Amino acid sequence: MKFIDEAKIEVHAGNGGNGAASFRREKYIRFGGPNGGDGGRGGSVWARADRNINTLVDYRFARIHRAGNGGRGMGSDCNGRSGDDLELRVPVGTLVRDEDSGELVADLAKDGERALLARGGAGGLGNLHFKSSVNRAPRQFTRGEPGEVRKLALELRVLADVGLAGLPNAGKSTFIRAVSSARPKVADYPFTTLNPSLGVVRVGEASFVVADIPGLIEGASEGAGLGHQFLRHLGRTRILLHIVDLTGEDPAQDARVVAAELKRYEEALHRKPRWLVFNKADALEDPDALIRKVLRQLRWRQPWFKVSAISGQGTGEVCKAVARELTKKRA
Repeated sequence: MKFIDEAKIEVHAGNGGNGAASFRREKYIRFGGPNGGDGGRGGSVWARADRNINTLVDYRFARIHRAGNGGRGMGSDCNGRSGDDLELRVPVGTLVRDEDSGELVADLAKDGERALLARGGAGGLGNLHFKSSVNRAPRQFTRGEPGEVRKLALELRVLADVGLAGLPNAGKSTFIRAVSSARPKVADYPFTTLNPSLGVVRVGEASFVVADIPGLIEGASEGAGLGHQFLRHLGRTRILLHIVDLTGEDPAQDARVVAAELKRYEEALHRKPRWLVFNKADALEDPDALIRKVLRQLRWRQPWFKVSAISGQGTGEVCKAVARELTKKRA
């Protein structure tokens, strides 16, 4: 199934039913009083997070969703039936925004979490409610209220503890293959990763989820390349592992490019804990000297690691450090 992480939809809550203007019609009762029932409530539109769904593809093509209308009131004090609610199932991690105002309507981060998207209209009142001492035979009734209509933008942000960031071909997919059972495509050309990949890493009794997204290039935050489509998926992570290719022409500048794109996209994303992971160390005769040079150029003060993702060398140390840090954060 194609991974689709955003969609725009229109939701229509049901209209309330009209109240009834009716009178008792019984033998030997010359002037029967009013007995018009109320209209039924219109159905509402809800969203529910479902862990069995992992893409918004169903909403890319089915854009308009309607709940049921309420039934009109009837005689003999009978109220109209309520309209059927409509429940839209979405992946866990879905954000729902009002397209017109930009307001956040719902953040469905837990399985089974439910949110109201559009409220159904109230039913109208029957003429029974308008009876008084001076108006024994009211013919007034009210019409049902219209249901809410909203244009909404759905945005899926994968739920992961750790996000991998880096330029195309830095070795992110190779790294996630080395530390988890995830098997993203790996090849020697840019943009091998076209969809986010999730892998579960186990360290002793602890475990955490790692997300690999398509590589970032300069200008990604403004729409260049593929990474801008998936930067949002790093938003929920607790730690960023910034994969740096030691065999690149200028590893320090490569690291600066990625950091700049994270900052342009979202300041909060740039402020997240970001650890440098120097990859492809096995391809150099003296990787330590180059790493020291890069650290000086970047004036780096946060944790860093030296690995060879293709052989797995050093990846265990990274995972143990991440597991310790996540345990602290969760505590």
